[in-house]
Amino acid sequence: MKPSTRERVAKAEEDYLAALDLARRRKRPLWSGVCFHAQQCAEKYLKARMEEAGLPLQRTHDLDELLNHILPLEPLWSAFRPALQTLTDYAVDFRYPGHTANKSHARQALVGCKSLRREVRANLGLPA
Repeated sequence: MKPSTRERVAKAEEDYLAALDLARRRKRPLWSGVCFHAQQCAEKYLKARMEEAGLPLQRTHDLDELLNHILPLEPLWSAFRPALQTLTDYAVDFRYPGHTANKSHARQALVGCKSLRREVRANLGLPA
């Protein structure tokens, strides 16, 4: 694995752990933070796969757009599209006034994030 890919994976794991930690808080769980970090984890894992394949990296938070660049290599990943479209909104929506995430949003974000994470890690030869 390329060192640059490994670095992106490490950053994705930081977001993954942050999302899990924020979701486990008993007092005042931070649902918006869970959603944001789940989106960031997915974004960084998609970009890690692109990096490893030598694809040009896109400067975007749009996970659907990133997925479109990966699909020629990983056509079965199209199954992730609905979850990634939802996660894309979490990059910005819940970070500003006017939108607040709830437990249901956070659960949905974690499910999407975990499934993509598992697939990318397997693809890169990393343990789940």
